[in-house]
Amino acid sequence: MNPVMNVEEITKTYGKKGEKQYQALKGVSFQVQRGEFVAVMGASGSGKSTLLNILSTLDRPTSGRVEINRKDITQLRKNQMADFRGREIGFIFQEFNLLDNLTARENIALPLTLRGISAKRIDPLVTQIATKLDIMGILDQYPVSISGGQKQRVAAARALVHEPSILLADEPTGALDSNSARELLQTMAKLNQDEHVCVLMVTHDPFSASYADRILFIKDGKISHQIVKGNQTRRFFYRELLDALGTTSD
Repeated sequence: MNPVMNVEEITKTYGKKGEKQYQALKGVSFQVQRGEFVAVMGASGSGKSTLLNILSTLDRPTSGRVEINRKDITQLRKNQMADFRGREIGFIFQEFNLLDNLTARENIALPLTLRGISAKRIDPLVTQIATKLDIMGILDQYPVSISGGQKQRVAAARALVHEPSILLADEPTGALDSNSARELLQTMAKLNQDEHVCVLMVTHDPFSASYADRILFIKDGKISHQIVKGNQTRRFFYRELLDALGTTSD
């Protein structure tokens, strides 16, 4: 089976040759299989944000390969990257990044509108994902009039409406209260399990990470180790994660 994402020996160095340089990533390799929910954890400065920027085509590695759906994104030109991102990648940001002058419906439809897809085709796709995320009742409201949890669901719908190969989530619960965070994580887990949506989530929060099938730990620009949920309940996996963090943190 071909992985949805294949990352091979990614490095990222900042600074020009002959000047002081900083190596943020030092040969990162891993795969994400179809239907898998993977979390990446690491302390501030560990390289996880740099890695996410590269995986989402927002930055280029210094060396190495990143394949999504067997396409090497490191070889794409700038205009090709934008098109590829619009077709193959969904992205949930910590701060929602909704456009305040658009309704929830229009925000969700935006990735399809930018690709020139007709409203006749867009409307049923928006309805379908809004139904799955239980936000049909707020589609005609503007972001200013809905809660943080609802905003993040709208952002998730926007990320998923074009049925991407992989959903990338950057601290998706960081701006939410505990109840909204739990609801969003349960929704992401349900989409992963029922719809086989492939998810890679970067987080510093153990509770959020415990919803994943597998957790990769990044430290000093390298994947140091991983833990796998297997047949454990989320609650027991959460305890294992806390133990792992307690024994590996300095």
